[in-house]
Amino acid sequence: MGTERLLLVALIGFVGQIIDGALGMAYGVTCSTALISLGIAPAVASASVHTAEIFTTAASGYSHWRLGNVDMRLMARLAVPGMIGGILGAYALTSFPADQVVPVVSLYLLLLGVTIIFRAYWRPLVTREPTTPRLVGLGLAGGFLDAAGGGGWGPIVTSSLIGSGAAPRTAIGSVNLAEFFVAATVTATFVATIGLELWPIIIGLIAGGVLAAPLAALVASRVPARPLMLLVGTLVILVSARNILKFFG
Repeated sequence: MGTERLLLVALIGFVGQIIDGALGMAYGVTCSTALISLGIAPAVASASVHTAEIFTTAASGYSHWRLGNVDMRLMARLAVPGMIGGILGAYALTSFPADQVVPVVSLYLLLLGVTIIFRAYWRPLVTREPTTPRLVGLGLAGGFLDAAGGGGWGPIVTSSLIGSGAAPRTAIGSVNLAEFFVAATVTATFVATIGLELWPIIIGLIAGGVLAAPLAALVASRVPARPLMLLVGTLVILVSARNILKFFG
């Protein structure tokens, strides 16, 4: 891989992590889409992104923790079911066409994005602590879809938490740190089943993402709740609409 292409991949990782670290989602969507547009096979792109996420989520989670954005109890209750869901999703990827669930999940997220924006501007901001059964369900669904569909942890988990009343800053920080454990589990499963390729791409993504992690965490800690909810809701709507149009296009 040439120097220019490696720098381009690093830039992709930087931009993806800025979005993911600040808003709690879209690293996988951003990086996978960009890599595929460069001519990299979807399966290779997905495996590369998940491997890079081990390092980028570690840096992001640590940065969020240092800035007080992480609720460790919430993080743990998401990470464990997320790891289980990730293992199941990675194995399911070889058994059924995971893209068939994309329109259903995208429609759910589209409605959730509208709900987040509605809560930000037309309802009082009341912080609610999510129940354990709900967190287990979110973790399982997020981990499964992230592995089987090449992305979904952030959009499913972060947007659901914020939509149900969780404080945006805490939700984003806790989900980012929990994602480290999910990414590590999913990557280990992929290594055991299909192996890894294109290490220069993985290294480029890691370099860009690790550089962006502290800045993204700082953005999440400084932006007020209402504008942050507006940004999250808008991003969820755009990504979901894109996935729906792509599926039926």
